[in-house]
Amino acid sequence: MDINLARTFLEVVSTGSFVTAAERLNLTQTAVSARIRSLEEQLGRRLFIRNKAGARLTPSGQQFRRYATAFIQMWERARQQVALPPGRAAVVSVGAELSLWSPLLSDWLIWMHRESPDIALRAEVDTPQRLLDRVQDGALDLALLYSPEQRPELVIELLIEEQLVMVSTEPPPSGQPPARPRLDDYIYVDWGAAFAANHQVAFPELSNPAVVVTLGPLALTYLLTVGGTGYFRLSAVQQHLANGRLHRVPQAPVFSHSVYLVYSTRGEGDLIDRIREGLRACAAKE
Repeated sequence: MDINLARTFLEVVSTGSFVTAAERLNLTQTAVSARIRSLEEQLGRRLFIRNKAGARLTPSGQQFRRYATAFIQMWERARQQVALPPGRAAVVSVGAELSLWSPLLSDWLIWMHRESPDIALRAEVDTPQRLLDRVQDGALDLALLYSPEQRPELVIELLIEEQLVMVSTEPPPSGQPPARPRLDDYIYVDWGAAFAANHQVAFPELSNPAVVVTLGPLALTYLLTVGGTGYFRLSAVQQHLANGRLHRVPQAPVFSHSVYLVYSTRGEGDLIDRIREGLRACAAKE
């Protein structure tokens, strides 16, 4: 079976749409339809039921799904192992969301270099959706994510219990009720969909701030330089709270923003365990 047929099949499964799958694969809808038709002819079974709502799997498609996933994972693992650099016994690949590369992913790379010098390393930063896709198809051994969605045959494991807290460069007013943050000096940091929903409920008046930043470290640098108020990871601002550069905003709600490991149940156990060991050692230092 052509590896591209399996990839196309899983992309349609993931998106629930031939149109969206075509966009993500940079193909025409006609090409996607032709690939699925070719796959169905080879298997002698219809795999999808298409209607106005999209595409859903037939019972045969449900059965084929796990074989397609296993096939792609085996192919990716074989491709990586064949391309091993000289002197390396294995290769591991880990991906992370943008805001998790520093220090967690960078610390892990250094830990692996020191503790497992015989293992070749591959690291990448991408969007949560693409990282999950790459773990599922075997291109990545493991991904670091904030709010991963549940998927068949993927293990989601808590790594760090993180909190988002509201801090300000201005100390809280003494002897007065806590003031609500002002829109004119508020910095909105995009911590994802779950945070956005909770933030909207708690602070509807802050729905249109003048400054929006999608990367926590960048927003923190801006806050410390020009002043203001915003939500940040507690571990990232602890030092600034201790030395008085930042202050917790009294009675502001605290939001969960924990970090998770995501890996496939079909992954190589020894390598996954080695990755997890290193990440846990690095997370313990934060």
